[in-house]
Amino acid sequence: MDEVDGNISVASLSVRLQSGTLDPLELAKASLKKIAGYRDQSIFTALLEERALTEAKASAERIRSGRSLGLLDGIPVAWKDLFDTKGSVTTAGSAVLGDHAPAETDATVVKALAGAGMVSIGRTNLSEFAFSGLGINPHYGTAHNAASRDVPRIPGGSSAGSGVAVAAGLVPVAIGTDTGGSIRIPAAFNGIVGYKATRGRYSMQGVFPLAKSLDSLGPLCRTVQDAVWIDAAMRGRSAPDIGRADLASLKLVIPETVVFDDAEPGVVAAFEAAISRLEKAGARITRRAFPIFAEIFEVMARHGALVTAEAYVLHKERLQGPEAERMDQRVVARARLGEKIGMVDYVAILDTRERLIASLAKNLQPGELLAHPTLPHVAPPIAPLLADDELFFRINGRTLRNTSIGNFLDGCGVSIPCGTGDAGMPVGFLLSGQRNEDDYLLSAAVSAEAVIRGEA
Repeated sequence: MDEVDGNISVASLSVRLQSGTLDPLELAKASLKKIAGYRDQSIFTALLEERALTEAKASAERIRSGRSLGLLDGIPVAWKDLFDTKGSVTTAGSAVLGDHAPAETDATVVKALAGAGMVSIGRTNLSEFAFSGLGINPHYGTAHNAASRDVPRIPGGSSAGSGVAVAAGLVPVAIGTDTGGSIRIPAAFNGIVGYKATRGRYSMQGVFPLAKSLDSLGPLCRTVQDAVWIDAAMRGRSAPDIGRADLASLKLVIPETVVFDDAEPGVVAAFEAAISRLEKAGARITRRAFPIFAEIFEVMARHGALVTAEAYVLHKERLQGPEAERMDQRVVARARLGEKIGMVDYVAILDTRERLIASLAKNLQPGELLAHPTLPHVAPPIAPLLADDELFFRINGRTLRNTSIGNFLDGCGVSIPCGTGDAGMPVGFLLSGQRNEDDYLLSAAVSAEAVIRGEA
């Protein structure tokens, strides 16, 4: 951002803004200028320039007069194009919604961050209707992974633009949604932090859904501390209320079921190096089989996927009408699989889900968190996936595998960069907690982040 390092954290920006050494209006202008001049114009579906400058000017006046709204006043933020922002069309990454009426009001969480003084810069691109873990979009273009230095690589989805916007230094934070990994996947692929909250921690009012039994929200940002600050504001808190856990008391369980299957050697090596650093720092590490992880995929094979069933119901009329011809045909094919999932199957999936959530609670001791690679591979090149539908679906399934476990079990998770794998691409370290263990998860992640990254 011109005079501001684009890789600076929310916390570091806040110090400059609150001290008066950085003006919110100049920061917003610099962010908009950098986005306009960036080599990849597929990251945003729309900029909110008029809104951003108005909000930034108001922030500058508040800070100058000693009326700051708090730590986040003047901080730029981008929104995945699923969140309603007043006066803008929510496209959900689809051409079929592009001519719909603009939103009449902000989504609840957009209002919450505006209330904390944050400046809404723009709306970020995504997989159409958020229904892919790869981030490819034939309508608005596919954002290129910001960490790639050889060939264009996928950004990860579905919060593709959100991940790239932060990793490229265009904004310090972007808000995404996560139904099967859509925050943690782009965070891991692009080498940033992504926090998926427990479903229901924030209001979904004004957020275009995919599968309401699985949909959750959260920030993509540069540090876990940033995520803690954003989390507080999204919950309507005036200040963060999560402390730092004692690293020496941290108990991590590494699952030995599913999550390492077909993992690239470089991914495993980066993860295990981070585990070794955590052990040396005093964290207690155990390895344990989790048959329930395998059972999740067995129930999907038997009855179908929960996300597919609910996505089909949501888009049924669209899929059966002329609009389907204007959609990404890979999204159409995947969504139509939901037609085969009957009520008996759907109820069986939900019953199994609750049983497995209860089983996980019995298999984990108080204070234990799960730790494993966010993804089994680094971000692959885009071109082969565009050319081969079979490869697309196979890589999409593998990409979603590890993270979707947390959604099915209704938990929370934070992906933290832990090193690099093939082609020097980022590898993510996923810390996960059970349902509503968000406060403890975040406190543990704040404490462990520097060690996981290899910075302490």
